[in-house]
Amino acid sequence: MRRPALTALALATLTLAGCGSSSSGTSSTSTSTHAASNVAFLAPLKTVTKVTSTVPSNGDVNPYGVVTVPSSVGKLVAGDLLVSNFNDKENNQGTGSTIVQVTPGGKASLFASIDPKTLPGPCPGGVGLTTALGIVPGGYVIVGSLPTSNGKSATAQYGCLIVLDSNGKPVSTIQSNSIQGPWDMATVVRGNQSTLFVTNVLNGGAAAGVHTINNSTVLRIRLTSGEGQPPKVTSEEVIANGIPWRDDPTALAIGPTGVALASNGTLYVADTLQNRITAIPEAMTRTTPAPSGGSTVSEGGHLKQPLGLVIAPNGNIITTNAGDGNIVETTPAGEQVAVQTADSKTGAGSLFGLVIVGNKIYYVDDGENTLNALQ
Repeated sequence: MRRPALTALALATLTLAGCGSSSSGTSSTSTSTHAASNVAFLAPLKTVTKVTSTVPSNGDVNPYGVVTVPSSVGKLVAGDLLVSNFNDKENNQGTGSTIVQVTPGGKASLFASIDPKTLPGPCPGGVGLTTALGIVPGGYVIVGSLPTSNGKSATAQYGCLIVLDSNGKPVSTIQSNSIQGPWDMATVVRGNQSTLFVTNVLNGGAAAGVHTINNSTVLRIRLTSGEGQPPKVTSEEVIANGIPWRDDPTALAIGPTGVALASNGTLYVADTLQNRITAIPEAMTRTTPAPSGGSTVSEGGHLKQPLGLVIAPNGNIITTNAGDGNIVETTPAGEQVAVQTADSKTGAGSLFGLVIVGNKIYYVDDGENTLNALQ
């Protein structure tokens, strides 16, 4: 979202039971190993603190993606967080080129500044770093790029996934006909093999006069990597299609965003435009795409254009809202069991990526240009 930098924070809380809907049918770096619960993970979390500003020295704003560093290698320090910026200092969308590294204590430093002129591989349109952000074995950071030339959706191009080493240097790109506007990503690591679940929001490009296009996808990418062995793609498979998206002056594109894999193999997706959470069964193994983005888990209620999505330790689904400043907790059965206001000042459009560390939720706030913690 295009928003000016602000500094105020506020919090209000509300715990619910019995809300939402269900029907029958993460940016997450691991799968949930707990059974889902009606005891809300959000319930005791009542305080928002500003961890730090995410604006680096070049002035990039609009933090989107956030991921926790799993192990120390190169510049990466275990327990630190990486944050990707989508806008440049002029607030032009799809032109941000930096990743900031933040310690749990709030010390921020520049991890990477990516020059579109020196990318080590194809990336149609250049650099505009999205919510898609993950780390794979060998300390390689993978970040999505959905670039524009002037911050407008009319100039948006398909982009790619950019691979950086543990010192923040781009070493390759991942680009194919199936990667069209990578918007968010869940990363699942097993040994030296990783699986990326990538949501795409520009499939087919912007069609003149068509405000909503039902052709966004979720793409599964398998790759191998290790120390001194950059990621090598071994397969790609579209596992969901028919998801609606549209271009938007305030968000550039509105379409499928947050993704996370549960321990039973179900991939949950935040279908932002249709205001719902969907489920894609057997996401690690399926060979056919789930139509319409999968079955509806929950829609409406306290879901207001869900964006970021992770699985809580209790197995429930945590999402951030684009439509207001709230974080919502939903069970896999579709019951919305809790909602917390994480930003009552800038509110709508401010919340994107989030991660859970222990009993804290770290999330980016692009209305404040900060990394915050709810605890």
